[in-house]
Amino acid sequence: MATQVITVKQQIRAAQMFTFFSIIAVLLLPAIIPMLLWLAASIFVYAAAANHPNPKICDYIRFSGYRFYGVVGTLVVILNFSPQLAKMAGGWPHLMGYIWLGCFLVVVPLGVRDLLRAKNDSWQEMNVEVDNA
Repeated sequence: MATQVITVKQQIRAAQMFTFFSIIAVLLLPAIIPMLLWLAASIFVYAAAANHPNPKICDYIRFSGYRFYGVVGTLVVILNFSPQLAKMAGGWPHLMGYIWLGCFLVVVPLGVRDLLRAKNDSWQEMNVEVDNA
C-alpha cells in the first residue's frame, strides 16, 4: 500500500467545485443548455466529493447539493404548470424572470458564502493509503 498526499489546495478545490459550478449554471439559467449540462455533470462531481476522505468536504457539498437539487426539482414542478403560471405572472417573460430570480436567490448568495467559508477554513494536508493494484 502506498500513501498519497491530498494537499490543502486540492481539498479547497474539492469543497468549492460543486458550489461554484452550481452558481454558474444558475446565473446562465436563461440560456438553458449550461443548466442541463451541469445537471448531468453535477451528479458525478457530487458523488466524487461525497466520498472524499475529508468529511469537511462532504459537509460543504451536502448543503450546496440540497440547494441546487431543490431548485432543479422546483423547476420541474413549476415548468409543468407553466402555461397557467404564465397567465398569472403577466406573460412568459415575467414568469421566466420570476423563476430566474427565485433560483438566483436560493443558490447564489449562500453559494458565495460557502465559497468564502471554504477558502478561509483551516485545512491540513492528508495522507491517504491507496491500493496500486
